[in-house]
Amino acid sequence: MNASRTVAARALALVIFTVAAVAPVAGAEAPVAIAIHAGAGTILRADLSAEREREIRDALESAVRAGHDILTGGGSSLDAVTRTVQMLEDTPFFNAGRGAVFNAEGRHELDASIMDGSNLDAGAIAAVGRLVAR
Repeated sequence: MNASRTVAARALALVIFTVAAVAPVAGAEAPVAIAIHAGAGTILRADLSAEREREIRDALESAVRAGHDILTGGGSSLDAVTRTVQMLEDTPFFNAGRGAVFNAEGRHELDASIMDGSNLDAGAIAAVGRLVAR
């Protein structure tokens, strides 16, 4: 197996930290929930100190709580998702919004999507290999 395929194979072994917050909202029929993941890639537990794991978990907790606070405060899902993703993008531990892992062909590709569930408006990009800033 060549080096790029080895990297791609390793990249398929994803470790995704997920944090969820659920709380009832006054007057709502169902609780509010938000779940996040920090991007694609491999974080080997052997390479992760207890301090670094705590930093990563704290960053995830902050992001999910920010989005949850928007929802429980009456804000829109779109605003909650936007703020949460911005916080993940601003955190150096994750590749959300800034990087990628190798695909099976050994190239980087990025995907992103967002949807407004109230009216089903959506936008997405997929398999983007290169962006040029203007």
